[in-house]
Amino acid sequence: MTSSIPAVGTRSAEAATLQAVLLDLDGTLVDTEGFWWEAEAEVFARLGHTLDDRHREVVVGGPMSRSAGYLLRETGADIGLTELSTLLNEAFVARIGRGVPLMPGARRLLSELAAHGMPTALVSASYRSVIEQMLHSLGPENFALVVAGDDLMRTKPHPDPYLTAAARLGVDPARCAVVEDTLTGVRAGEAAGCRVVAVPSVTPVPAAPGRTVVRSLEEVDLPFLQALITESRGVVH
Repeated sequence: MTSSIPAVGTRSAEAATLQAVLLDLDGTLVDTEGFWWEAEAEVFARLGHTLDDRHREVVVGGPMSRSAGYLLRETGADIGLTELSTLLNEAFVARIGRGVPLMPGARRLLSELAAHGMPTALVSASYRSVIEQMLHSLGPENFALVVAGDDLMRTKPHPDPYLTAAARLGVDPARCAVVEDTLTGVRAGEAAGCRVVAVPSVTPVPAAPGRTVVRSLEEVDLPFLQALITESRGVVH
């Protein structure tokens, strides 16, 4: 009888194939992290509070509930979390209404992934209403799936958003490449078991075992992402 178990020391090429690319939005594909900070500063100024720049590193890349809750605790502003989140989203949407600037290399990467039929998902902590505004600049046709921050009970740094994206695409998280710009997002991708590329924007992302850090999306293309999977699987050619 022929065994179906691969010989020791070998892996099939299929077992090491990149199945999907999961991309963060703010600070990764679009240059909007500064917009969020401006929106937060504006809203809190209207509430009679001035935000300190030291808060910026804490709120970047996180879900609205965490960022808004943190700023409420720090400032003691007299407003509820739900109302504050609404004001922050409105201030942000007002800034992106006329389009958003893409990060260097983003347009080229999305076009390459689409041209090769690579399943691609947008996985963001932003609310879906905000994401839909920015999709006009990115091209909704470039994404098979969008997972928004208000779709789930838990968002980044929990693995749920990336696990959900992989499940909905019908792929193995270990064969997905995640591209993120913040440590919060990087930890979410790593906790989901994905291979993660960090492209730091506002704050640094330290190097770590199994983590790839690059300076720009201009360093990232499909062969680069495929290599993350083949190298992690230890493929023998």
